[in-house]
Amino acid sequence: MARRVAVIGAGVSGLSSIKCCLDEDLEPTCFERSNDIGGLWKFTETSKDGMTRVYRSLVTNVCKEMSCYSDFPFQEDYPNYMNQGKFWDYLQEFVEHFDLLKYIRFRTTVCSVTKRPDFSETGQWDVVTETEGKRDRGVFDAVMVCTGHFLNPHLPLESFPGIHKFKGQILHSQEYKSPEGFQGKRVLVIGLGNTGGDVAVELSRTAAQVLLSTRTGAWVIHRCSNGGYPYNMVITRRYLNFMAQVLPSCVLNWIQERQMNKRLNHENYGLSITKGRKPKFIVNDELPICILCGTVTMKTSVKEFTETSAVFEDGTVEENLDVVIFTTGYTFSFPFLEEPLKSLCTKKIFLYKQVFPSNLERATLAIIGLISLKGSILSGTELQARWATRVFKGLCKIPPSPKLMAEATKKEQLIERGVMKDISKDKLEYITYMDDIAACIGTKPSVPFLFLKDPRLAWEVFFGPCTPYQYRLKGPGKWDGARNAILTQWDRTLKPLKTRIIPDSTKPGSMSHYLKVWGVPILLASLLLICKSSLFLKLVQEFPLTSIW
Repeated sequence: MARRVAVIGAGVSGLSSIKCCLDEDLEPTCFERSNDIGGLWKFTETSKDGMTRVYRSLVTNVCKEMSCYSDFPFQEDYPNYMNQGKFWDYLQEFVEHFDLLKYIRFRTTVCSVTKRPDFSETGQWDVVTETEGKRDRGVFDAVMVCTGHFLNPHLPLESFPGIHKFKGQILHSQEYKSPEGFQGKRVLVIGLGNTGGDVAVELSRTAAQVLLSTRTGAWVIHRCSNGGYPYNMVITRRYLNFMAQVLPSCVLNWIQERQMNKRLNHENYGLSITKGRKPKFIVNDELPICILCGTVTMKTSVKEFTETSAVFEDGTVEENLDVVIFTTGYTFSFPFLEEPLKSLCTKKIFLYKQVFPSNLERATLAIIGLISLKGSILSGTELQARWATRVFKGLCKIPPSPKLMAEATKKEQLIERGVMKDISKDKLEYITYMDDIAACIGTKPSVPFLFLKDPRLAWEVFFGPCTPYQYRLKGPGKWDGARNAILTQWDRTLKPLKTRIIPDSTKPGSMSHYLKVWGVPILLASLLLICKSSLFLKLVQEFPLTSIW
């Protein structure tokens, strides 16, 4: 059984990994190459150390109730969406509350992680580190790699003919910190992701003109949903996830497109998804307004550059450009690992449930946080860490390495032959993935059982937001405060908004009236659906849709 665990990185996933080790009575040692916690959430004025950091104006895309550690809610007066400074404060509070700081070795770089000669029997690793020029070697029973997605800037200059002729400034978004220095300049931002949208909007306030180039387009989501509630809390619900599994994809796509265009006609704004491309979503409240006001101009993909201009695929030309900013993402790597493990870990298809490398005869190394979720990454990485530490202890089992390698290799071959689509780079469905990992641990909530035991809680779990507290209701790591956290989640959501109370204001009672009238029938119908869902899904799979049409 593992005892000593090396945790590489003290960012969001590294901090949860330290705590999960302590929860399982393991002995973690965390190695962090910077001088503080938080990883990319620790803002710095420059990126000279080569580490990716957030830009000053960044605001979280997932609201606080959906993106907190499952047994450590945000303070009720924290805003629902917060800037990087406020979020870093939360991480600091988490570290202090669980006394994690003493397990972290700062300014320490991991040089190598290699199997010991007796690895097949012990599963142990040799970990070589360097602190201020001094090297050290340690033996660990397990390793948790928490270095994340955002390691190396992806700068695809070779895909842009003439870029080396361009005389203006070229930079990657990793280097962007604030709009200072861009006053009065004509700026081209390449890439429409969350970062591209944020950078374009912020620069539009100071630059002479901002051009935003995209190959694919994107659906633009607002943080504020109908009624003013946080978007994540409205859409991330179990009953909606259940409906998504039952309804045909064509129906879901039709509903989705209708909803997205109801608030904003994406085609009119130059944002619609290019035909044949996968749907892509970004969170941005101001981009449509900037396009409407003309401070941001949408453009197609760049065909080529000249010394001072860019020629686009639609034949248009933009002259006198001063700056080109690539918001083209990052690549990840594991330079401290040995081959073939190093290469294999970069292929998500060879990571069992996105965590365990398939080629290890002993499951004593876990990749934490290398996931893309349609929801909170923090919550996902915490559940991964909870599962990994129990696998290390032998309390949870995973299939043997030969079986995992055979399955992954077969999938890879089918993808290469075009028989199967490669979905390893797609964002995973949040509730589906979380439930999958929780089932491995034994912490997945049983909705039918809850309806019988605690109907009020069951109603919130099934029809309300799927907040991280749901995975602390039962099983290993059960938290006594989970039920109350779920029942009071809306109180914490509304608390920071109610800074101006009007004593004579009247509250509409229509919703409570409808709940009283229809609550019991809906509850019973939902319980019946849940109990019958497996049979229904089986029938759907066996009965081809073509026979309906």
